[in-house]
Amino acid sequence: MNTNPCIASIDAVLVDLPTIRAHKLAMTTMSRQTLVIVRVLFSDGISGIGEATTIGGLAYGEQSPEGIKLTIDTYLTPLLLGTEASNVQAAMRRLSSAQGNSFAKSALETALLDAQGQRLGLPVHALLGGAVRESLPVLWTLASGDAARDVEEALALVEARRHRVFKLKIGSRALADDIAHVQAIRRGLGDDVMLTVDINQAWDEATAVRGIAALEAAGVGLIEQPVSRRNRRALARLAARFDVPIMADEAIHDAVDAFDLAADCAADVYALKISQAGGLWPTLRAAAVADAAGIGIYGGTLLEGSVGSMAAAHVFAACPQLAWGTELFGPLLLKDDVVTQRPSYSDFELQVPQTPGLGVQLDADKLAFYRRDRRSTSFPVTA
Repeated sequence: MNTNPCIASIDAVLVDLPTIRAHKLAMTTMSRQTLVIVRVLFSDGISGIGEATTIGGLAYGEQSPEGIKLTIDTYLTPLLLGTEASNVQAAMRRLSSAQGNSFAKSALETALLDAQGQRLGLPVHALLGGAVRESLPVLWTLASGDAARDVEEALALVEARRHRVFKLKIGSRALADDIAHVQAIRRGLGDDVMLTVDINQAWDEATAVRGIAALEAAGVGLIEQPVSRRNRRALARLAARFDVPIMADEAIHDAVDAFDLAADCAADVYALKISQAGGLWPTLRAAAVADAAGIGIYGGTLLEGSVGSMAAAHVFAACPQLAWGTELFGPLLLKDDVVTQRPSYSDFELQVPQTPGLGVQLDADKLAFYRRDRRSTSFPVTA
């Protein structure tokens, strides 16, 4: 008889949280963020939590919060119930019979690792091989759409020692207007502050050639996903043409993408995201491919809340190389969250938890208040 603890139940809820301001991207403008919070309860009484988050529903990609919850409830939970708790890799292998749905799988793997860390008294990064850094550089995205407001916001954050690298979201306006916007912010912040630009796939190749030349002249230090993720040859031509590093974001999901992009010399930097990769371990596998190819790694975000951001922080703390820092600022964009204690940011970096598991716990009252279905009481947060 197997006496090892096993998965007893899995619950997933939709949580809608307001943002501190409108967040303007090439494909949408966000005024709230929807999280899928997952809790896995085990037969030994331990529970683990995870999170899956998208940007603007289906505006950013092919997976939505509502679809993630449906996938977990209908397809993935039946595959996992009764599975041994301690063997996370074996549990995730059971999910390979369900195609795609990397966001849902990432949330589940996070919850399994959170519980196992609690069970062993170890932080999640210790389960991934150990952390090589205790904190992570974190940039901030200036995405109000107003240059003067963005400059004021950035200078205040530098003064507060919270951020000193800033990303600009462009691509929704005419090229000349976008370039003028970047140039205005460059002048307002001076040359000592690093600026990066994210186009979110908005340009065709001809526009990208003109735009990147102007951005390079303006002193932009990194160009993120200027063309469609499917136009890999154009991305490669742009990477070969310009000195400013070109970063793949939507084009890179897992280790297979990492290998193919490297083989095509299609990017200088990879933005890795745990949800796009399908989990924490898959993210590390993609990072290993990047390391082998000499490609820089950047810790990306889908604007997760505290649970998802801490899961990513454990991964990036364990990456041997992290030349381009991270953008794990999602919790700072939210007016509130559903955890008892939000992440700590100081001296331009995010502090990586050293306590067992993820190092974050759900707040029952806030979860009850922000969950989309507030009438339901089927999701307790304590065993």
